[in-house]
Amino acid sequence: MASFSAQIPYGAYWSSPFTKWQGHLSHLHSIEFAAYVAKKELEKRKISPEVFDYAVLGMTVPQYQSFVGLPWFTGMIGAPNLPGPSISQVCATSVRCIQDATQNIECNSGNVAIVATMDRISNGPQVYYPSPSGIGGTGVHENITLHNMQNDPLGHHSMLETAENVAKKHKITTEYQHEIVSIRQEQYQRSLDNNSAFLRRFMSLPFDVPSANLKRIIATLDGDEGVFESDPNKLASLKPVMSGGTVTYGGQTHPADGNACIVISKPEKSAELSSDPNIIVEIKGFGSSRVKNGYMPEAPVPAAKKALEFANCRLDDIDTVKTHNPFAVNDAYFAMQTGYDIKKMNNYGCTLVWGHPQGPMGVRAIIELIEELVVRGGGTGLFTGCAAGDTGMAVVIKVTDKN
Repeated sequence: MASFSAQIPYGAYWSSPFTKWQGHLSHLHSIEFAAYVAKKELEKRKISPEVFDYAVLGMTVPQYQSFVGLPWFTGMIGAPNLPGPSISQVCATSVRCIQDATQNIECNSGNVAIVATMDRISNGPQVYYPSPSGIGGTGVHENITLHNMQNDPLGHHSMLETAENVAKKHKITTEYQHEIVSIRQEQYQRSLDNNSAFLRRFMSLPFDVPSANLKRIIATLDGDEGVFESDPNKLASLKPVMSGGTVTYGGQTHPADGNACIVISKPEKSAELSSDPNIIVEIKGFGSSRVKNGYMPEAPVPAAKKALEFANCRLDDIDTVKTHNPFAVNDAYFAMQTGYDIKKMNNYGCTLVWGHPQGPMGVRAIIELIEELVVRGGGTGLFTGCAAGDTGMAVVIKVTDKN
């Protein structure tokens, strides 16, 4: 296999719980909150912020004073001299950030990078754009979260319509979408077995929710908030959201809030920072794509093919697949096009179930992918997903357990 030299130190990553729209994290500034969590998680792992010589911040929904971006985050975690970019590529933000950090290490521009991803979809900003040419100088108002979900600037369609376009083109029925939802719900329930043992591999539970000023604890979460265990009979009673369509509210994800971080490093540093040096996590390849305007759920397939080609492997070589699936249609299309077993994808959880906080979704999914491979005793995994603008990004990860 072709690959990068950069690795992910085993266990040098974490995620907050993801919480529902206007849930227990909706009052927190996403950058300040991500730094608050990162400081605690770094201390827990005995990783000094001084070890980092590069950082990447990924966020898609602006927050108060987020103009500064990365330097604010790194300053708050105790690494005030770290260089690096702030990146926003909607739902592909996570993989793009990991790729950027990987490339920095491959260029010998750094040894250890932290990738910090965060978003608060709740209470998104209301932006006013002045327009001197408007009538009386009147400008334009934008609800950052809702307007962009409802209106693609190129095709003037909603994100939901992209799912309907793919469902119609490939004859993906409501019934099949609901079948996939039931499978994904069952898979997520496995992460809750044994007092959420799988989630505890990368998430601190119970999770203390701080006040807006981060000075006191105001609530405690046992895990993700807003996950609803779907009943097949209730799913069957749902009507499509769009008249004449196929996608119901049960067949799509929900907006959410949260953050997730992952460390990328040179191999020699990886062993030093790993919670188990016998577990090697290699980055084998990336892929990106763009499909026809209005057909966003198709994008993960060509992105995955490019990542597999870069990694010099086939889908048959892949032991497990994770997808960013805002719609059940995404997984239906992936399985139809690749032949991959729909029931073997997204073990332990996925966006469709635990929610859609945009920036950090991919990092959490990749963390879960790594942990699933460790549970298996090693293997090769693929993460792929779509993003607004009909783009896709994918990454191939290999885990070797010397134990």
